Amino acid sequence: MTKIIRKAVIPAAGFGTRMLPATKSVAKEMLTVVDRPIIDYIVEEAFSSGIEHIVVVIGRGKGVIEDHFDHAFELDTSLRSKNKLSVADKLTSMTPKAGSISFVRQQEARGLGHAVWAARHVIGDEPFAVLLPDMLMVDQQPCIASMVSVYDKSGGNVIAVEQCKPEEAHKFGIVSLSDGADRRITGMVEKPPQGTAPSNLYISGRYILQPEIFDLLENQTPGAGGEIQLTDALIKLMETQEIRPYEFSGRTFDCGSPAGFVNANLHMAMMRPDIAGDIEVSEYTGGYSTL
Repeated sequence: MTKIIRKAVIPAAGFGTRMLPATKSVAKEMLTVVDRPIIDYIVEEAFSSGIEHIVVVIGRGKGVIEDHFDHAFELDTSLRSKNKLSVADKLTSMTPKAGSISFVRQQEARGLGHAVWAARHVIGDEPFAVLLPDMLMVDQQPCIASMVSVYDKSGGNVIAVEQCKPEEAHKFGIVSLSDGADRRITGMVEKPPQGTAPSNLYISGRYILQPEIFDLLENQTPGAGGEIQLTDALIKLMETQEIRPYEFSGRTFDCGSPAGFVNANLHMAMMRPDIAGDIEVSEYTGGYSTL
């Protein structure tokens, strides 16, 4: 029997350099998509997918993330004293239950692999999910929930992938797949030289991993950028364990980039009946514009 996926890691210690100067004093995960911080959507995806405990890996200056997921007694009291009960109740309902979310410090910015490794003691000896907090993934069913369904049938490891334009494959981490109905990931390459990518399927920010990845990360030598790369450890993991792809067919917004962040705001706003009517499509630009 496969072990149930109960825990998830959200690596949230990065500087957010692509969103400077906005992230100079504000954690990139706390930038708002419409009226909610980006990380709020990611935590909701995890819990709605059956995850019982989330480990958020943070760094220096990211304490505001902890505060966001705490119960704000003064705010709650103020709202209720002004009879703003619906707002207070909404905030209360969105606050994680006691003991369902933990925070771990990554004292040094040593890459995604190192951030995941920092959560090892909380995760323990069981499979877990990883959700990158700047990748907002929207579909009828949460991406991690769909991946858990794949894992329940096959076990092993599962990585979310998406199609990109072949001419843009050099911008991403690209996977190669085996033939046949039961596809498996047979190789990975980070940002291959233009025209050399083995496919147009890129790794899009969601993983289900076995705990053996921690041993590999602990002994992993620095890779690209002098950092501990999760992809390098996954390549090593393929030598002993199966890794299956889950091809995500919804919409993914890279909120760590200005264009992706703006598109996420527009998309999520248009999905909100309470504000969608105040946004119109401009016939001149082919995009959205506010009234």
